[in-house]
Amino acid sequence: MSSPDTGQRRSRYLDPEILSELGPLDVIVRHVVEGMRVGMHRSPLRGFSTDFSAHRQYVPGDETRHIDWKLYARANRYYIKLFDAETNFTANLLLDASASMRFASGKISKLEYTKYMAASMAYLIVDQHDSVGVAIFDDELRRYVEPTSSLAVLTRLAHELEKAHPKPRTDIAAILHEFARRMPRRGVVMLFSDLFDHTEEFIQGLSHLRFRGHNVVVFHVMDPEELEFPLRGMRRFVGFEHEGDLVTDPVRIRASYLAEVEKFVNRIKAACAKMLVDYVLVNTRQPVETSIAGYLIQRSMAGWGR
Repeated sequence: MSSPDTGQRRSRYLDPEILSELGPLDVIVRHVVEGMRVGMHRSPLRGFSTDFSAHRQYVPGDETRHIDWKLYARANRYYIKLFDAETNFTANLLLDASASMRFASGKISKLEYTKYMAASMAYLIVDQHDSVGVAIFDDELRRYVEPTSSLAVLTRLAHELEKAHPKPRTDIAAILHEFARRMPRRGVVMLFSDLFDHTEEFIQGLSHLRFRGHNVVVFHVMDPEELEFPLRGMRRFVGFEHEGDLVTDPVRIRASYLAEVEKFVNRIKAACAKMLVDYVLVNTRQPVETSIAGYLIQRSMAGWGR
């Protein structure tokens, strides 16, 4: 009898609907990261830290003598060289734990998926000797794990998420403004959310972070039913955040719904592109390591000439 294929077994473990069966968060994260490393000709993890910390975008008030003119010649954008004191970066991972993030069409909710994804990113950052902090919020900041370069942050993240009791509404913009003020040094902010909030206010929050010189990554986490709306038959749609209920035939509204989702996604994507904010649309049907590795590979390929 032939022995089971470890690659197939690992892939099965990383299926988002099976992740929760693996046990503690640190065990899950190690499976996710190992799944990203196995079978790749070029590791998407190499240079992750320096991609964020070797340069940053020029902002008004910076000394022009620190502009990297060679990089400008390649990218046609102004970037500032960072010196030794700035090369180890601090990242803050902001997790939306509002009521809409509890939605799940399968076995895993957007919030659970986000937990695995954020913890995996935290692992990668700490593994490269940088510091990461974790914030959990809904309509206000509920929990905050101060930045650390220790893997103990994974245990703290799991513990704090277990204590989180989501409120009906979220206020992403207020959290972004708070962290723009909270971070004394330029760093990295990674947001994990379905972005079901006031879009214009959210964009202003992003702008505040960018104006303060922070690198920002938006992981826009959505359930496959929200993206594809494959439902049939009369349904009652329940608003998680006090929007009220709606009884209708999904087939009748599918075209209009999908058009609104496309408009919603494109508005955010365009705003992020304008501000040089990395935007990643995440479908919770995908394995977690696929979502993370896809982003890291895309970033490494794009380089600074985006």
